[in-house]
Amino acid sequence: MLLKKNRVDKRDIDLIFKKGNFISLPSFTFKFILNNNNSIKPRVSFIVSKKIVRLAVRRNSLRRRGYSVLKKYINQFPLGILGVFIFKKPQENILIIENEIKDTLNKIN
Repeated sequence: MLLKKNRVDKRDIDLIFKKGNFISLPSFTFKFILNNNNSIKPRVSFIVSKKIVRLAVRRNSLRRRGYSVLKKYINQFPLGILGVFIFKKPQENILIIENEIKDTLNKIN
């Protein structure tokens, strides 16, 4: 699991949804804000809607899979970024999630 200091809180999620940019990928959408303050570490979270997966156990499982992959790449995100990965469909394959996170990094940097 990703450390709490590397995840976005609810207040920042509201700000991201109001003012953020987005990148669309096949399995999820990445909404983000780039702050000019480079002293802030990147903070990224995952969201799985009830419309996508009804059972809380499966939603939490998807989030945990996302965080386990993101843990490898969190240091490659630019400093000062606040972002949220929003699942569009349930993705059980970790390799696909990893490839899409890499694609996101290539588009941001």
